[in-house]
Amino acid sequence: MKLSVVIPAYNEQDSLPETLRTLYQTLSKYGIPHEICVTNDNSKDRTLEVLDQLSLEIPTLVYYTNLGPNGFGYAVRYGLERFKGDCVAVFMADMSDDPEDLVKFYQKMVETDVDCVFGSRWNKGGRVVDYPALKKYINRVANFIVRMVMGIRYNDTTNAFKLYKRETIEGLKPFLSPHFNLTIELPLKAMVRGYTYAVVPNSWTNRKYGESKLKIKEMGSRYFFILMYCLIEKYFSRGDFRKKSTGKPVTVSR
Repeated sequence: MKLSVVIPAYNEQDSLPETLRTLYQTLSKYGIPHEICVTNDNSKDRTLEVLDQLSLEIPTLVYYTNLGPNGFGYAVRYGLERFKGDCVAVFMADMSDDPEDLVKFYQKMVETDVDCVFGSRWNKGGRVVDYPALKKYINRVANFIVRMVMGIRYNDTTNAFKLYKRETIEGLKPFLSPHFNLTIELPLKAMVRGYTYAVVPNSWTNRKYGESKLKIKEMGSRYFFILMYCLIEKYFSRGDFRKKSTGKPVTVSR
């Protein structure tokens, strides 16, 4: 099963070399067939030049430039329309995600044949390093609200680091979110539409270079919109968007 890794990148000239080299070395070490798909989100720094240079040493690297509209969600969606693998992970350019965790996600999907693998930084075995206190507080409140509204147990919906089968991604379209709210649109739609998933603990480490692109003040209403959309679909769509039955029971693996 070929793995695609979609990485949105906006002004990540300093982060990309370490991230892409470490990712490639790790996936190659485990013999995982893969491609690394970077979306340069119309960066204003040397991101494109860095990708040009890295492509000479990383044979599995492919990259695109999204000229617009721009934004985290648009950049991820750009990659999700172009990946070639049998499954696809969303991975951060700033090395906040651990490639070893991605290997665990992939192995879990292969072993259990679930439709999605979700990371959790807050389950036993998960951890965060240098997580800003205010951001952590907002994260836990936001995830609590999502859990209560949607009636789910999963406690890290806002974590972008997740793995989906190709057919799952196709079943979640059309995408609505242009920004970071895509991080909750994908898993909530997957749950509402009856796709199976496993939850695997993962780690998160604060970026070494540059600054975070997430602007919390700008995102509250956008997250709320997607949350309400998924809630309405859950109770009023009458199953129009649910995964077509394969005869297997829908299970959740943890």
